[in-house]
Amino acid sequence: MTAAENRKELFLRACRFEPVERVPVWIMRQAGRYLPEYQALRKNYTFLQICKTPEIAAEVSLQPFRIIGVDAVIVFSDILIVAEAMGLPLDVPDSGPVLSHPIRDLAAVRRLRDFDPSRETGFVGDAIRAICKEAGPEVPVIGFAAAPWTLACYMIEGQTRGDISRAKELLRSEPQMARELLERIARATALYLKSQIAAGAAVIQLFDTWAGELSRAEYDAFELPATKMVYDLLGHAEVPKILFAKGSAHLLESLPGTGADVISVDWRTDLAEARARFEHRSGRRVALQGNVDPNILLGPEQAVREAAQAAVEKTGGVGHILNLGHGILPATPVQNAKAFVAAGKSARVPSRAGIA
Repeated sequence: MTAAENRKELFLRACRFEPVERVPVWIMRQAGRYLPEYQALRKNYTFLQICKTPEIAAEVSLQPFRIIGVDAVIVFSDILIVAEAMGLPLDVPDSGPVLSHPIRDLAAVRRLRDFDPSRETGFVGDAIRAICKEAGPEVPVIGFAAAPWTLACYMIEGQTRGDISRAKELLRSEPQMARELLERIARATALYLKSQIAAGAAVIQLFDTWAGELSRAEYDAFELPATKMVYDLLGHAEVPKILFAKGSAHLLESLPGTGADVISVDWRTDLAEARARFEHRSGRRVALQGNVDPNILLGPEQAVREAAQAAVEKTGGVGHILNLGHGILPATPVQNAKAFVAAGKSARVPSRAGIA
């Protein structure tokens, strides 16, 4: 592809498992603390001020596109925006997000609000429209939300520092309450994502940060049907749906059942093994995203380039979006982020994956 390549078409073809000239590449948490330009803005605005001010959110979203050359722009926002819109006050201090009035009983579940995304969270759609206008029609914009179980964990715990024991206990002691909460979240999330697509998002991603804390039986009983509900209600068959499930090596046979077009896995999962297990389980080709260990980007550039090439070789460069296996770490040198993107763009794709 030339410098004037159509990144959106490249990205969509990779999601659809169609032949590509090269793998597309972006980085989870690519707009954030590792960039000096973002740090400069944070001196003047709080995290939520950036999220809720469309022109600033758009500028932050576009920084990694301009600086490190990624193939897609993900709107700068937070997965807890939906929780706030549903009625739980949100604060995001430097120590991490906090939701006031966490859910403790069925009455609290039923007090959660249905909301109109155009009114309650219109700033997200406005940011996406601003990104689309600036980036142009040949750059894909990614919209996102939390997967139901992950949002439920925050809503039940109020905050998480790696402990979601209260949320897990709810599954066991109050399974019907848990299912009602997950369904309410799924319905709200689908509407929220529809508004992002209407604003111009070409791809959407669900982040299931806490999926790995569930056994496969728990995942199949609770989170799989809730995630599938989001995708089913969303519709928009032309918009690829990505699912990132952290720590999901034990869930690989279940994940295709969600209906995701692309499954993003972390660095603990071998990409070639994931592909084989997905195809065996689902009987269909599911594209992959990932999965370089973010810690590798803290080391020498040569190791970064080798890790990117190795990831592409695992998939043969087809049906694959190169990414990290989780969010980029704040201490990552910007030069290493650039090296990762450049390595992905130049990674050798076997001739069988090229355009016929």
